[in-house]
Amino acid sequence: MLFGIMITLAALPSASVALVIARSATLGIANGIAVTAGIILGDLVFILLAVFGLTLVADVMGSLFLVVKYVGAAYLLWLGYSLITSENTATIKIDKKIKKQNLATSLLAGFVLTLGDIKAIVFYASLLPAFINLSTPSTSDILIIISVMIVSLASVKTLYAFSATKIIAITDNNAYQKTVGGLLLGAGGYLIVKA
Repeated sequence: MLFGIMITLAALPSASVALVIARSATLGIANGIAVTAGIILGDLVFILLAVFGLTLVADVMGSLFLVVKYVGAAYLLWLGYSLITSENTATIKIDKKIKKQNLATSLLAGFVLTLGDIKAIVFYASLLPAFINLSTPSTSDILIIISVMIVSLASVKTLYAFSATKIIAITDNNAYQKTVGGLLLGAGGYLIVKA
């Protein structure tokens, strides 16, 4: 049941989906997977906070989470604006060279974006008690929850990453660039509104 819930939530359109698609389409599948890894690391932080009863940390560090959310939103807005205002009429090419700095940036972008999504900690803090006793969590319970999260998020987000690279190959690149830019602006705006 937890796996079904996680798959459904991972598949819903969101800022993380927009980031996976944008990085995959413009920098290649490896960057989409790096974003996915960053999202998983961010969710892992929230799971551990929820499991170990540290949801109070989120309240104490509320302003820090707000800053992280605004940094993530600003990054998405900048990416979206750059794509929309670009006068480049050349085709978007996927950079086949896997550059370590792009992968690191993609990983960090996914991580920061997830940490800026405070609803994730609320989600885990409210959902996990239905599956495990948070007052005395066993190691096996924690490992199962983490495994379910990794498999569900990795499978869905990786599917988005692969799909983005296929779609870019068959669409009008200029229209695609504007569409992805609009998605990123929307995702950044969403983060700011929800702050």
